[in-house]
Amino acid sequence: MKNLKYLLFGVFFGIILTKGEAISWYRMQEMFRFQGFHMYGIFMTAIPVGALSILLIRKLGIRTMQGTPVIIPPKIFHKGYVIGGFIFGLGWALTGACPGPLFAQIGAGYGVVAVTLLSALAGTWVYARLREKLPH
Repeated sequence: MKNLKYLLFGVFFGIILTKGEAISWYRMQEMFRFQGFHMYGIFMTAIPVGALSILLIRKLGIRTMQGTPVIIPPKIFHKGYVIGGFIFGLGWALTGACPGPLFAQIGAGYGVVAVTLLSALAGTWVYARLREKLPH
């Protein structure tokens, strides 16, 4: 019961993604083909909201559920980000799903997205196994 608010927030967020068509394979393909503005508009809204959220986390001293302070370390550029971003984008373009709306897509009845979810989990597992051998 203690975490019910997080479940409810997740359900609410999934409804927003669904109603905003952010889980639509068609909208994602439209974006990757530069044929529509819809997804770019969502991103242009998400970026300032994310920036404002980080500002508030820092200014208000927001803490985690365990009570530890939220620390957002500075990012240092590394060529691996470009390579990883390319691989991420390629997978996103091919499947029409990024990790954010995967569960909303499954909840909306797109059962085939379970394959994408399993692939994302497998990719995460492979990365964890190879992490020590990769340049960081």
